[in-house]
Amino acid sequence: MRQLHFNLFIMGCGHHKAAWRHPESQVERLGDIRFYEELAQIAERGKLDAIFFADGQSSDNVADGPRWFLEPLTMMAALARATERIGLISTVSSTFYTPFVAARMLCSLDHLSQGRMGWNVVTSMFDAEARNHGYEAMPDHAWRYARAEEFVDTALKLFDSWSDSALVMDRQGDYAKVDQVRQILHKGDHFLVDGPLTLPRSPQGQPVLFQAGASEQGRDLAARKAEAIYAVAYDLPSAQAYYRDIKRRVREAGRGVDVPVMPGLVTYVGSTMQEARRKQEELDALLPTQTSLRQLGMFVGQDCMNWELDAPVPPLPALESFKGPKGRYATMLRIIETEKPTVRQLLGRIAAGGGHCTMVGTPESIADQIEHWWRNEGADGFNLMPPSLPNGIGDFVEQVIPVLQKRGLFRQEYEHTSLRGHLGLERPAA
Repeated sequence: MRQLHFNLFIMGCGHHKAAWRHPESQVERLGDIRFYEELAQIAERGKLDAIFFADGQSSDNVADGPRWFLEPLTMMAALARATERIGLISTVSSTFYTPFVAARMLCSLDHLSQGRMGWNVVTSMFDAEARNHGYEAMPDHAWRYARAEEFVDTALKLFDSWSDSALVMDRQGDYAKVDQVRQILHKGDHFLVDGPLTLPRSPQGQPVLFQAGASEQGRDLAARKAEAIYAVAYDLPSAQAYYRDIKRRVREAGRGVDVPVMPGLVTYVGSTMQEARRKQEELDALLPTQTSLRQLGMFVGQDCMNWELDAPVPPLPALESFKGPKGRYATMLRIIETEKPTVRQLLGRIAAGGGHCTMVGTPESIADQIEHWWRNEGADGFNLMPPSLPNGIGDFVEQVIPVLQKRGLFRQEYEHTSLRGHLGLERPAA
């Protein structure tokens, strides 16, 4: 029976840019692995499919608050030991990693976690990141996507370079069957990799491949390669358009699999609507204007520092001419067109989640909206982006999850031990 999927997206003190300023934030603990272990355990108590970490390769505007702290793949080893069933997903940059390094780390983590690892493959975007990795500036979009495709293909070949039955461990004979451990001998435009991997095939065969494709090339790559997809959807119509487009592309790629689509979701949960709104306003009130204008400038590719706060948002260039991340920019244009906010209102709107869907209300009203999206081709589940941590995920697990469980829309207990099992995905043959 089809049910909802949920991942907890852990970032800093929460997804609201001012969350770290809140008196109840855990900002002092961002370097303490026990903080992340506790968050993972809350998510596991709610029977969520997985926890997820984004990643970035540069640090700017450090005064504005925490973004990156501990490197996520490193953290996964500890979190695998602190949890039992929940999936563990880390972002991996195809722009800067090599397939061999990434595949070796991911395969190791899949063994450590006994089959709970996933990887979210991204193309990095910013020149500041490029200059930390030996590039003068970020290579162009087409180059990055060509490299991403070759990166994924090469890593998948490495995951399969040992057959499932290669390991025999015969104390009187061989450790492994030589004819079942193969070099991949890959030679492409971006990578030269002989293989094989240095360790046997992992419990899931291959860690679960997530992607978040918004551009034309990104959607095409996600539809052909991804096993689950993250999405940005401001409202149900935009979610439905993306969902239907991706499902069509998956079918046209001839894959014969159902790839779950999971938009980001920011929630403010209260026992009443007034309490939920108060939680939102409390965080918005902590937001420094200059920081917010800088973030908006990054989203829209413009200098916004002199924009008048209580005037309408100035006209912005068409989507086609925008050079940055197109998915997020399209969302900005949609918010501006639909809500016609002042600059000040727009800053509050994007302070948490940057244009992802935001639901403010009681457990029942939020469950109603989630169910409506799920029943109407908006989502197969959601990537939860709590505005504050740990309170935001605690509220969702303790208040919203029981409502969805009572309606039969979400699992009461884990039925599987692997991330593939949670997501209803088959284990691929080598």
